[in-house]
Amino acid sequence: MGMILESLTPAYGGYSVARDEKVILIKGAIPGEVVDVEIEEKKKDYSVGSVVTVIEPSGDRVEPPCPVFGRCGGCQLQFIQYERQLSMKDEVLRDTLRRLGGIEAPFEPPLSGDQWHYRRRAQFKVSRSGEIGFFRESSREVITFEECPLMHEGINAIYRQIKEKCQVRNLSDIHIALGDTPVALLKGKDYDTSILETFVETGLSGIAYHDSIAYGGAFTGFDLNGLRYTVSPWTFFQAHWELNREVARLLVEQLMPLEGKSVLDLYAGAGNFSLPAAALAKEVVAVEENPYAVEDGKRNLELNGLKNCKIVRASAEKYRIGKKFGVIILDPPRPGLTSEVAKKVLENPPDEIVYISCNPATLARDLKKLRDKYEIRSVRLIDFFPNTFHIESIAFLKVR
Repeated sequence: MGMILESLTPAYGGYSVARDEKVILIKGAIPGEVVDVEIEEKKKDYSVGSVVTVIEPSGDRVEPPCPVFGRCGGCQLQFIQYERQLSMKDEVLRDTLRRLGGIEAPFEPPLSGDQWHYRRRAQFKVSRSGEIGFFRESSREVITFEECPLMHEGINAIYRQIKEKCQVRNLSDIHIALGDTPVALLKGKDYDTSILETFVETGLSGIAYHDSIAYGGAFTGFDLNGLRYTVSPWTFFQAHWELNREVARLLVEQLMPLEGKSVLDLYAGAGNFSLPAAALAKEVVAVEENPYAVEDGKRNLELNGLKNCKIVRASAEKYRIGKKFGVIILDPPRPGLTSEVAKKVLENPPDEIVYISCNPATLARDLKKLRDKYEIRSVRLIDFFPNTFHIESIAFLKVR
């Protein structure tokens, strides 16, 4: 028997917090439960443990539908009823802003969509023995399965066919993106590309191998609220596409009226927010570093006949703002804004800022920097990744 503890509050990373002589982060517990915990790691200020037995279960505990849940590292929260997942993530987001940023912001209700079969993007790993699946948590061991309940059914169907038909030895990664057609990106070494024919038989419309197209079309397409949005296999896009459309709609609604305004999108990708803004604004400047995303963005502007959007290939750090923008959209990677970008924004303050975050800790730090010049109008959880610990959010700021 380990330690009998009461789980108190949720914490980022899929943990819940208990206290003994010091803080204990517990994997596999829901706040309010009494659990038997085995300590796996001791740090100076806290310990990490896992649930061995649930002694007093929460009414929000459910049976995970996935047979490899707990072994596969893909998701962490399948044992928690979905509404409780949302409330826990919302609580973690609020607490992080308060604790790390000293921020008490007005919160809107969480934005959420389908809990299952929502992912239109998959990154499968391949073991040396040729098994395809996802890594076990904190491991390079590949866990294989029949289907993933988070994946769109179309991706699961292709995954099953690849397992059945394709020679995957010497591949390390198989990335699949599913818009109106499915495309794949294959990575590996010493791979005989003649074997790609077997991948074609799975129904893929395009296959990229490392940095070039090996077969078929170079992109897949999506409906972005009436706009045509395309991405190549090397370009990031939000896997929960239906929810992404809701976020793009919300962003435009909150910035209305956009007529006559200039918009700067500093981490633009292929134009996920730039395109909807350009349909209404006076002008949009989209800044993006990834050359594949830049090409996708140019294609998207052409497909939609948008003449008032300029795409600049540069990092957010190297781009010189040089003029007054009415709106700046910030959608940085996990590390958040670098000090150069935060300084640049504050030296060229727009009337409004939209900050889309995938990391509550760096959001708290960056909002703290912006707070002197900006009022935080609202913050909202976006659950792009149900059944995982990931927390994304959107904040709207207005100049004081």
